[in-house]
Amino acid sequence: MNTESDGVNPRPRTWRRSFMPVTGNVPEARHGARHVLAEWAIPDDASYTIALIISELATNAVRHARVPGRCFEVALTYDGEKTVEIEVSDASPRHPVAVLNTPDVEATSGRGLSLVEALSDAWEVRDREYGKTLWARVLS
Repeated sequence: MNTESDGVNPRPRTWRRSFMPVTGNVPEARHGARHVLAEWAIPDDASYTIALIISELATNAVRHARVPGRCFEVALTYDGEKTVEIEVSDASPRHPVAVLNTPDVEATSGRGLSLVEALSDAWEVRDREYGKTLWARVLS
């Protein structure tokens, strides 16, 4: 059955994983996302962008939002057409400080949220019962 001609929307898909907040799990989150994005047939350029956003947000969760005994979570939702939503959640109630100006060229950090701003179609911080979620949307 051809879903395009009969007006039926493609089925949305979701992927979600929890990680201990250690540096080694940032690449695990990125690789897991790249794997599922390939399964969903997301184009390579969008997949690379999404993986970079996950890497930046997961790094922030590990470096700045670590809560002892609590994991950070990465979730992807694909609408089945062209929109992928990214969520990286942690248990810290502290919101990130958006440094959206250009950091010193010698700085080794401070560019993560600027990259998320530049690469996503939209992004925001959402409060939750325990901690927060950084949400971003990428069109594929």
